[in-house]
Amino acid sequence: MAINVSDLPPKYQAQAMKKYMEQQQRRGPAPPAAPPQDPAKGTKYHNTPTERVTASGAVLHFDSQKEARRFDVLAARQARGQIRDLRLQVDFTLQEAFTDTEGKRVRAIRYKADFTYYQPPNRQLYGSHAPYYAEQSGVPWEFVVEDVKSKATRTAKYAMKKKMLKDRFGYDITEV
Repeated sequence: MAINVSDLPPKYQAQAMKKYMEQQQRRGPAPPAAPPQDPAKGTKYHNTPTERVTASGAVLHFDSQKEARRFDVLAARQARGQIRDLRLQVDFTLQEAFTDTEGKRVRAIRYKADFTYYQPPNRQLYGSHAPYYAEQSGVPWEFVVEDVKSKATRTAKYAMKKKMLKDRFGYDITEV
């Protein structure tokens, strides 16, 4: 419930305004307002958000056309039995949230993979027959973490998270 300063008696109005001004001085100058985004200008990486409708009628939203096309390829591979357990937008917690020595809360560091799935081992050795040989020999399928990247989206922040994922979980990110 907000209180309107003009509803207060003059003595308390002055007291509230004085306290407000002190708070503003402690915070420092306000950052300049971000200019409004022009819809004709487009997105940060010039991507076009895209949707796909699955056979069950679910609507999937993708950040780019490239990512949607990659989903089409992976979905077809899963239908043919070449990969298993295709999942989209899987979160990995690279570092848990914590409170530092000064009592400040530090947020967790997370990485969101575009796709994860399992594929048969030694695809180079067996080629298209790899799923059959993996089933017959009882060899576990390999877990794959995949991210659709362009030159612009290979940022320093992404490179750091890629290293942290390798260190914490032992997974390499397959970039497409």
